[in-house]
Amino acid sequence: MYKRVLVATDGSALSEKAVSTAIDLASLTNAELVSVTVAHIQPYGYFEGSMVLSQREAEVTQERTDVAAQRLVDAVRTTAVAKGVRSAQAIVMKSNQVAEAIIATAKNQQCDLIVMASHGRRSLARLL
Repeated sequence: MYKRVLVATDGSALSEKAVSTAIDLASLTNAELVSVTVAHIQPYGYFEGSMVLSQREAEVTQERTDVAAQRLVDAVRTTAVAKGVRSAQAIVMKSNQVAEAIIATAKNQQCDLIVMASHGRRSLARLL
């Protein structure tokens, strides 16, 4: 049925449900699992010529973001392997365009299916 399933996660409760579903689906169909999260690129400054953070502070913040993102997808991979998924990958994309990064990963990894959660917003917040 499916050969490779991509699951996008951000660590939220809703995305954890998607991760669980994707792991079960990959296990059931004997598919490979690719877990991906998108680490936002930290800005150095918002205005030309001004710095919100020093370059070192921005680098430290980016490093923390990258490490947290890698831990997130590594945990998905570990869980998937423990539940019998034949192959699992953990990928961190660095981008501020989340949807585009997820789609690019799915194409690059030749995934048959993308599993992800809703953003979780309701009513007026969803409309906006």
